[in-house]
Amino acid sequence: MIQRHIRTLRPRHFLITLALFIALASVTTAQEKKKVAKKEKRAKPPVFKPEDLKGIIFESPAEAIQGERPSLFDLFARSSDAKPAEPKAAAKPSTADTAAPSPAGSADSGFTQLISPASLEDEVKRIKLEFDNSVSTPAAFKGGDYQKARLHLTTLASLFAVIVEHQGEVRWKKDAAAARDLLARSAANCKSGSLQVFNETKLRRNDLDDLVSGGGLASREAEQTNDWSLIADRVPLMQYGEYLVENPIKESSQNEGTIKAEGDKLRRAAELTAVLGQVLKTEGLPDADDKEYATLCDELIAASVAVKRALDRGDAAAVGTAVGGIQQACNKCHENYR
Repeated sequence: MIQRHIRTLRPRHFLITLALFIALASVTTAQEKKKVAKKEKRAKPPVFKPEDLKGIIFESPAEAIQGERPSLFDLFARSSDAKPAEPKAAAKPSTADTAAPSPAGSADSGFTQLISPASLEDEVKRIKLEFDNSVSTPAAFKGGDYQKARLHLTTLASLFAVIVEHQGEVRWKKDAAAARDLLARSAANCKSGSLQVFNETKLRRNDLDDLVSGGGLASREAEQTNDWSLIADRVPLMQYGEYLVENPIKESSQNEGTIKAEGDKLRRAAELTAVLGQVLKTEGLPDADDKEYATLCDELIAASVAVKRALDRGDAAAVGTAVGGIQQACNKCHENYR
């Protein structure tokens, strides 16, 4: 009996002992975890109340501006009121390329008063990018891009001819005559999409890359007097004029808001249309001796200058009226001349 009782008690003692051991191990593990947790305890992130930030951070950008917000449109108006008779100041060259004065014998045909150096520079760079896209592959060139290239080459040749005669400090003045001749010659040849024409046009693209990047042209020898009959082709120049009227001029003068927001773009386009009117009536070009045609060119110039003056005054209504004058002069010209 006693032996049986002992046998029955031993398993129970064993289970009790095992349970006590497990409980003790759990307590020890929990205490160790608490110690580790205490060691890794970090500071709580700071909490700020809205009133704590008053006077340090503006709740909105409007609170940081005192008075009315300035705009380019207002600055133009103030500048015009202060000095109404003075033309827009010429921008300085944006690179170290020193601008030389217009060479002796190159007459200023009024371009200095019609367009600023900055507008000339910006337009050359803009057209250069479009010209690059028209000289991509021989197949695309033959498929119609040669016509785009001819338009851009003619326009660029004319702009460099304007730089030759301009009295302001315009970039590329030293290379302008040489660039004019290279581009005009390639434009005259660019009447087909042959491989030979494509290769020549690629050379002009490389020349423009060197010129715009500041490297200059390899050869600068050229006649400093413009022969506009060899430079300006009326058909592509009229296409360029249509682009100016239908895109930057029309888009930037839709309402007072767009005039204020895109005043610089509109001013540059108006200056370019004034230059275009002056070029198209130059002696040696078709119908230059036609009084009616010359009158239409003068109307285009006058309306373009009126846009600039209206921008100077900050007069949106006058801008719209002058833009209408540009469109009217172009439409009347296209009815009888092409």
